[in-house]
Amino acid sequence: MRSRRIESPIGPSAAAAALQRELRRRLHTHLYDESGVTPAGTAIYSLADPREARISRYIGQTRQPARRLMQHLRTARLWLPDETPWWVKAPRLQPLYRWIRELHSQEGRLPVMVVHAWVEAQYAQLVERERIRACLAQQLPLLNVVICQMAGVEEASTR
Repeated sequence: MRSRRIESPIGPSAAAAALQRELRRRLHTHLYDESGVTPAGTAIYSLADPREARISRYIGQTRQPARRLMQHLRTARLWLPDETPWWVKAPRLQPLYRWIRELHSQEGRLPVMVVHAWVEAQYAQLVERERIRACLAQQLPLLNVVICQMAGVEEASTR
């Protein structure tokens, strides 16, 4: 059963708009490119707690990092009261957005996005999966949907 939504005194849409303006204002301070190359193609990135930026929680790919970071933040619907992200259609994505919401509940923290590499589009999925495997080898607490898919494939291939 869903919990009741608590309306903001200024209304839900006004609260959402105010938070979105704040997120856009702060976005550049949460995006880092450590690739060392001129951005071109597809970025392989991680999301992490700003207090532990080297502990990746999610690995992804995008052609537009700032836009993708904002999409993650919008999908988390940070303006809604604390509750399970019922609006996220794919249940396997809920842990990512629950983590972003939990992070924000701690003094308004936002995840940092670290761009690790820029690759040609045809290699993006391969490089992303390699990065996921490397993070898993380091036992980092990843929230990726791909982990579930890869785990099923890798378990089947080791039998």
